[in-house]
Amino acid sequence: MPDLGSLPDLPRAERVRVLDAWLGGLLADAVAGTPPPRQRRGGPPPRTGTDGVALVAVGSLGRREPPPHGDLDLVLVHDGRPEVAALADAVWYPIWDAGVRLDHSVRTVAEAVAVASTDVKAGLGLLDARLVAGDAALATALRTATLASWRQSAARLLPQLRDLRRTRARQVGELAFLLEPDLKEAYGGLREGQVLRAVAAAQLVDEPSAELGEVYAFLLDVRDELRRRTGRAGDVLVRQEQRPVAAALGLADEDQLLREVSLAGRRLAFVADDAWRRVEAALVRRPRARHRRVRREPLAEGVVRQGDEVVLARDARPATDPGLVLRGAAAAARADLLLSPYTLRVLAVHSPPVPEPWPAEVRWWFLRLLASGRAAVPVLEQLDQEGLLARFLPEWDRVRSLPQRHPWHRFTVDRHLVEAAAAAAELTHDVDRPDLLLVAALLHDVGKGWPGDHSVAGEPVAAAVAARMGFSDADVATVGTLVRHHLLLPDTATRRDIDDPATIDRVATTIGEDPQVLQLLHALAQADGAATSASAWSPWKAHLVAHLVARVQARLGAPVTAADPEPDPVLHPTEPTVSQGEAAGAVTVGVEDVADGQQVTIGAPDRAGLFSGLAGVLALNQLDVRAAKVNVVGGRATAVFAVRPRFGRAPQPTILADAVRAALEGTLPLAERLRQREADYRQGDGRAGTPRVSWHDSEVSGEATSIVEVRAADRAGLLYRLTAALAAEGLDVTSARIETLGADAADYFYVCNPAGRPIDAGQRARVEAALVAATRGAVPDPPVPDPVAAGAGDTPG
Repeated sequence: MPDLGSLPDLPRAERVRVLDAWLGGLLADAVAGTPPPRQRRGGPPPRTGTDGVALVAVGSLGRREPPPHGDLDLVLVHDGRPEVAALADAVWYPIWDAGVRLDHSVRTVAEAVAVASTDVKAGLGLLDARLVAGDAALATALRTATLASWRQSAARLLPQLRDLRRTRARQVGELAFLLEPDLKEAYGGLREGQVLRAVAAAQLVDEPSAELGEVYAFLLDVRDELRRRTGRAGDVLVRQEQRPVAAALGLADEDQLLREVSLAGRRLAFVADDAWRRVEAALVRRPRARHRRVRREPLAEGVVRQGDEVVLARDARPATDPGLVLRGAAAAARADLLLSPYTLRVLAVHSPPVPEPWPAEVRWWFLRLLASGRAAVPVLEQLDQEGLLARFLPEWDRVRSLPQRHPWHRFTVDRHLVEAAAAAAELTHDVDRPDLLLVAALLHDVGKGWPGDHSVAGEPVAAAVAARMGFSDADVATVGTLVRHHLLLPDTATRRDIDDPATIDRVATTIGEDPQVLQLLHALAQADGAATSASAWSPWKAHLVAHLVARVQARLGAPVTAADPEPDPVLHPTEPTVSQGEAAGAVTVGVEDVADGQQVTIGAPDRAGLFSGLAGVLALNQLDVRAAKVNVVGGRATAVFAVRPRFGRAPQPTILADAVRAALEGTLPLAERLRQREADYRQGDGRAGTPRVSWHDSEVSGEATSIVEVRAADRAGLLYRLTAALAAEGLDVTSARIETLGADAADYFYVCNPAGRPIDAGQRARVEAALVAATRGAVPDPPVPDPVAAGAGDTPG
């Protein structure tokens, strides 16, 4: 028996040689050690050796690509030898004894074909059948019969295979866009290469090209190296293995590895999509209609519709018509069709460079393509796969398949940009300059292909692209501004108090007091969020951004349309539905449904640390706080919280009022209960990372004197501990914005010193230390009320 422990370290071809030799020896030993049956009187003599029996490999070994730590798929084929069961046992048991996983069967050729004609998975496997040892003629007969059966059963089996792949794609996702991709089963993975060969075997599409073979081989190399690193069978490229796998393959880092995997997956998926379209067309085409003339319908100059594809017209001149590519692409998208693969190849070979700046007609067709919305996405992918998109936008190569490791992003940078443009196409009726919106949406993250802040880096890149497209200087400047500030509205709305005039002034100044830029930024923020994920653009964030835009419009004196919200306070007290206690000592609670959650208003006697206690009560009731505001009048505090139930249970006013009263009376041990909640949900310090605390003094006005920003790993009761730390250090919280970014929290607190003293460097250092300790689970002692501050009208900390 060979040293199977060394197999993972061998090159792929050597693994095949070693396994074939071992399995061939097992069959030889089995034949030699199995007594032949007695000869029947008058019958032929019993056969000896491997006559009439063959050991055939299917699956990865059949394809000569066995992975490290893989299993074996073997079929013992026979033509009726009576001792075949004993032969099979003599082969299988040594494999099991060696600790190798085995998928095995014993079949005659007829039995194998019968199974393959009804079971699509079995049929797919037998297409890879390869003789390892034994009767070569029998193995050839198996392959010939299987292939004939596969072609005969294609009309029934291929739709099943297509549905299997679509179901798997929904479950696992697309290889090109996963941060931890399943190299085998994700759509565009290794399984796609195997399926493409099977479809070609049915003679419905061409054999996979050599270029596609190289792509497939790269994924095999990644999978092999992953298994070598982990020492076990597994096809998911988990994050902790990406850097060592990249190093083993000679790639710069894990991002380059993910990018190369994405490019490979996109190519396989692109070819597979085209193959399935052709299979479906072939299967539904009636035999008598195959030779009928296909109608050609003109769509635009030089392009016509032919069947379900867009092709070049007979009088098209691709070598002398620089606008033909975009004209054909736009015509295809507007008709919700695709360009034919042959047309794409002709355009890729013969299209001349586009003059710079672009002629007005070329720009018009490009904008028309983008304005097609969702139908433009597959057409742009066609242009990208044939290298045509980069001819118009050379900057595209820097973001092509560039991974995004932010938990909100579901696409690579380039696909995100295309999705954003498609989303922007649905908003073009809401803006005065839809052309600038579409271009800005396509380019807003182009700076991620350059070092530094992508918004800053992207501004000159986007401006250069707009200038090359032939836009005026003023329009070029606007596109640059949109890219530079595309995060201004969502970042401000979720991290600052938009009821603060200083916030509104800062936004207005940043956009140059230009109402048109504000309008475009609002639409761009919506398109960007929609192209990112539901978490990135929730109804709550949309609500905040819309209110921010309304306030800035009012500040600029721009007309507010009927669709825009009135600039009322985002957080306004809700009428109480529960009141406990008497007069000034009463605790009141009101709950109101708002965008993507509820608003909870709690009234209580003012005291030091009140805000922290209320935050703790909400955390205990599994309510995530997203924004908060506090107001104190005559010794009573009114706190308004925008919350979202963590597990879908709406807040109950009576339960909240009881808990607040118990917390005020000291009978509810908040810190202990929250620690227990954290332990119950296993939310501890497992994630590495250093908390970050920063101060922003220039962006506030009114009562607050500074904004404290805290970024840390999210955990149960974090808001309670942070506000308790602020209160213990003598600071009051007047409002807060809470944002959860995947597993991280980004919390922004508007704070002031109730005694009227400035927040000096020493106090800041103490506050920062306390906040860092709070992110790690520490809860400070309750603050001692400052009599001076209390006399001045204390506000809750």
